[in-house]
Formats: sequence, C-alpha cells, structure tokens
Amino acid sequence: MLAGYRKSIDNIDAALIHMLAERFRITQAVGEYKAQAGLPASDPGREARQIERLRALAIEADLDPEFSEKFIRFVIEEVIRHHQRAAAK
Repeated sequence: MLAGYRKSIDNIDAALIHMLAERFRITQAVGEYKAQAGLPASDPGREARQIERLRALAIEADLDPEFSEKFIRFVIEEVIRHHQRAAAK
C-alpha cells in the first residue's frame, strides 16, 4: 500500500518537473522577446492577476491559497531573473 502511494507521488513529481521545464522554456522565449523589444522584464499588473487567479484555483482544488501564492511568486521571481539575464546579453 505504502509503495503504491510512493509510486504515485514519484509519478506526480516527475510530471511537475516536466511541466515546470516546459513553462520555463516558454517564459524564456517571452523574456527573449521582451529583451529584443525593449520591454521591462516585470509586469506587476499581470503578476497580480496571476496570483489572484492561482489563489482562486487553489481554493477550488482544496489547496492552501497561501501555498499557491508562495509558489507562483517563486516562479515569477525566477522568470524575471531569466528575463533580466536575457536583457543583459
């Protein structure tokens, strides 16, 4: 029984890593586009909307909205860091 739970957790973790990798590939392309177009790396309005949207999704999924906000803030910070690096090239 425990082994089955652990296998499920391992499969979910693998899926999460692959999904995050795809998300970062897309945001890297966005960062490169923004750098070429002279746009700022950060978009506070979009970030606020994303945080609100993910908090609402977390509530619907019976997940702690504070966790979802911490998670998306971490992702946003990483994306901005990548965008800034692209702009410096």
